[in-house]
Amino acid sequence: MREFGYQRVFDVSGAVALLDADPDARFLGGGTNLVDLMKTGVERPGRLVDVRELPLDTIELTRAGSLRIGATVTNSDLAAHPEVRRRYPALTQAVLAGASGQLRNMATVGGNLLQRTRCGYFADVTKPCNKRVPGSGCPAIKGEHHNHAILGASDRCVATHPSDMGVALTAFDAVVSYETADGPGEVPLSWLYLPVGDTPHRETDLPPGALITHVTLPPAPVAANSRYRKVRERASYAFAIGSIAAALDVQDGVVREVRLAFGAVASRPWRARAAERVLTGGPADAEAFAAAADAELAAARPLPHNGYKVTLMRNLVVAELTRLAEEATR
Repeated sequence: MREFGYQRVFDVSGAVALLDADPDARFLGGGTNLVDLMKTGVERPGRLVDVRELPLDTIELTRAGSLRIGATVTNSDLAAHPEVRRRYPALTQAVLAGASGQLRNMATVGGNLLQRTRCGYFADVTKPCNKRVPGSGCPAIKGEHHNHAILGASDRCVATHPSDMGVALTAFDAVVSYETADGPGEVPLSWLYLPVGDTPHRETDLPPGALITHVTLPPAPVAANSRYRKVRERASYAFAIGSIAAALDVQDGVVREVRLAFGAVASRPWRARAAERVLTGGPADAEAFAAAADAELAAARPLPHNGYKVTLMRNLVVAELTRLAEEATR
C-alpha cells in the first residue's frame, strides 16, 4: 500500500491553498470514485484534502430565480430537495438512476461531475490507456468497446463519461463555479469537459488546483415538463449504455422549446443542439422527433460493436419526447 497524507479542511480558501502548495494532493468528497481508483493504482495522490466539512452543502434559490447547489451536497439530498423535484424533475430522476442508495448518501455534486470514466482499460494499470498514460494507445478501439463512445471520440480515446446527473444538468444549462488560489471563476457545464482530440488525459477546463464550489441552474420553465431515461444492462446499480434528459414545451401541437442531452455516448454529457434546432418551431409528433434524432446522430461514428447505440438513442428520443408531448397536452 502506498502511504498518503490526509487533512480535513473547514474553509474554501484553506482548501485551495493546500492544493496550490502541493500539486500531488487531491480533493476528497465522498470518495466513491477516487478511493476506488486509488485501490487500483490509477490515482496515486500524496495527500487527500477532505472537503466534506466545507460550508457548501446547501441548495438555495437566488433572487434571480436560479437554483444554487453547493458542491458538497450529497446526491441523495439533491434528489430529494423539493425545488429540484418541482422545477427539474429530470434531475431528480437522473440522480436516483445512478449508483445505489448507499453510494448516493456519500457521493457529492462536485465529485459526481469530476468522476472519471469506467472504461476497463483505464481502470487496469497493466493495460495501455491514453487517458491514464498519454501516448500509450487506446486498446478499446480494437478491443472491448460495446459501451464506448459514438459521438465526439477520436483515435486516441473512445471512453464515455459515466455521470447521470451531468446529463440532466447539461440539458438545463448549468454553470459551474469554482475557486482557485488566484480567485473565483465559473464555466458553463457544457464547456467544462474538453473535447477528446489528441489529449484525452486533459478532461476538464478547470484550472489546476480548482475546487468546485457550486453548480447553478438558471430559471428554465420548460424543465418542469422533463424526464430522464436510462438504459442499462441490468435493472439497478449499473452504468448506462444510453440515456437521455429531455424537456419539452408544446403549444397547439408546435414545439415552443425543447432541451435534449444524451449520456453514455461521448466523453462528456452530450447536448443535442442539432436535434433541438430541428424541433423548435415544428410539429410535436413522432415523425419530427425521429428526424431530429437522425440530425443529431448523423455525426455518430460507431465502432464495430457499439453501433446499436445509434438505434437505441434514436428510439429514446422518439419515446421520451412523445411521452412529454402527451403530458404537455393533458
